[in-house]
Amino acid sequence: MSVLSWACATPVYQAVSEAPRASRKPVPLTPRQQVVANAHEQTKLTTAYDPAYVKLDYPNGDVPRDRGVCADVVVRALRAAQVDLQKEVHEDMARAFARYPQKWGAKGTDANIDHRRVPNLMTWFTRQKKHLPVTTQAADYQPGDVVAWELNAASGQLHIGVVSDVRVPGAAHYAIIHNISAGARLEDVLFAWKIIGHYRYFPSDTEDEPKNETQPQTHIRTRPDRQEIKDRR
Repeated sequence: MSVLSWACATPVYQAVSEAPRASRKPVPLTPRQQVVANAHEQTKLTTAYDPAYVKLDYPNGDVPRDRGVCADVVVRALRAAQVDLQKEVHEDMARAFARYPQKWGAKGTDANIDHRRVPNLMTWFTRQKKHLPVTTQAADYQPGDVVAWELNAASGQLHIGVVSDVRVPGAAHYAIIHNISAGARLEDVLFAWKIIGHYRYFPSDTEDEPKNETQPQTHIRTRPDRQEIKDRR
């Protein structure tokens, strides 16, 4: 069975529980807020990590919502804001295939899998000029941003996720919504691994737009040391 490669590993992770959000009069969400809201919704729906190759519809194709890989979190979240990464990546690769990583021995594009591979997403965001500097400053990573990590330097194993709007208790940074082993989860992993990509498709929301600063109900355990991360691919 064909499976995804160069996607996500299965390291130890620490979970963040999100408290119920305070009720308020509904207001239209900005695109960035739509991205975050969809990512949160995925934590209730996507319960499995499954890298199997699947023949998809096109455009707007997706694997079953109860499963997926790390890239699917990003694809689904941006699709909620009317950005279909399956279509966007496929069309850009068709125009400039040689500009994309040549890691899988493919002779041409494949709309079933290309957008589900982390290196391709990184390349696409960069080609769209949506990349930002990689830093260790918490304030630089805002809700709705997309972050890519290198989990294992030896194997080149990569990972990707969405910055949430839930701050980690006692810290300045936001938790991440990602799928690394057991479905989409909200976890404190922004600085757990080496960041190799930082992307912002939509501009930052203005200061007067509502933001969720809800604190999780439970404390977060210490993030795993990098030496504890296992490559189980």
